[in-house]
Amino acid sequence: MAKIVAKKSVAPINIGINDKDRKKIADGLSKLLADTYTLYLKTHNFHWNVTGPMFNTLHLMFEGQYTELALAVDLIAERIRALGYPAPGSYSAFAKLSSIAEAEGVPNATEMIQQLVAGQESVTRTARSIFPVVDAASDEPTADLLTQRMQLHEKNAWMLRSLLEG
Repeated sequence: MAKIVAKKSVAPINIGINDKDRKKIADGLSKLLADTYTLYLKTHNFHWNVTGPMFNTLHLMFEGQYTELALAVDLIAERIRALGYPAPGSYSAFAKLSSIAEAEGVPNATEMIQQLVAGQESVTRTARSIFPVVDAASDEPTADLLTQRMQLHEKNAWMLRSLLEG
């Protein structure tokens, strides 16, 4: 007699956003997640390795920024999951998706700041690039997440950039 195996059924996602748009949004958020994680790793690395006359200022600033980025990756990944897609979570996946280059060696403090300004601005551009599909799909939760991320990254870029003026 054949054994009957019950299949697990998963209820379809019905949140008012069609499958095609949810996929496009999740793909965009996956790039944002990769950029955010890459910037987190770069900022943490610079926190550990910064030296020079601005050591204390930069060490503390970088710590605040990488701590916030660590919390942000969770929010972004959870939004991808809420849309019904798996969140990328490996270095190789992030390397393929991220627009942010890893740091080579240990740059000096000024170069660290310049790289982090570029990274903050890159994350902002990635977040902004997702808006057309988010707006078209009336995905307010993702729009809110993107707006908050952009606001924070623009502020961080400004604060870092101000250290280069003089």
